[in-house]
Amino acid sequence: MESAVDFHFVIRLLINTASVFVLIRCYYAFSRHRENAASFILFGVGVFLVTALLHSVTVTMGFAFGLFAVFSMLRYRTEALGIKEMTYLFLVIAMALLAAVGTMHHLELVFLNLLVIALALVLETRVLLPRHSEREVEYEKIENVHRDRRELLIADLRERTGLDVFRVDVVSVSYLRDTAMLRMHFRQEADHAR
Repeated sequence: MESAVDFHFVIRLLINTASVFVLIRCYYAFSRHRENAASFILFGVGVFLVTALLHSVTVTMGFAFGLFAVFSMLRYRTEALGIKEMTYLFLVIAMALLAAVGTMHHLELVFLNLLVIALALVLETRVLLPRHSEREVEYEKIENVHRDRRELLIADLRERTGLDVFRVDVVSVSYLRDTAMLRMHFRQEADHAR
């Protein structure tokens, strides 16, 4: 009986580790943030181990989600994570919890993980959504930050940055310094995404 439990644990550990690795490899292929990728993989394995070992002490699913809440609050207090990184962190934690305390069979778990990975991969490419990005810049030509000069502002930002800027939002204006904080929205080329 104990060897069957150990075998079940090892299989789920392997499924979780492989799934998290493939998901984060997909993240890394498009973001190139190695430190985040390595942290996400370790985080996924750690959440699985803690939850699986505590689950063997007859812990309920409610407790597992309580752990999830604690792990979410930890969210690396020293550095603010972007929404994309937070989403991948959530997916890593969800995969680990499903593998650790989920009641589905191994093949069902593999299928669910593959579904999440496929969806993440499709959303990272241009198949469903165009690749757009944004960046905040401090802009000194305050006379261009006017509703009637929007096209001139966009043309100036395109020329200065070399990016395909298609929209600009004004974040703040400092009339004391004659500058404005702008959020540029631009289309990413295939080369920029890599």
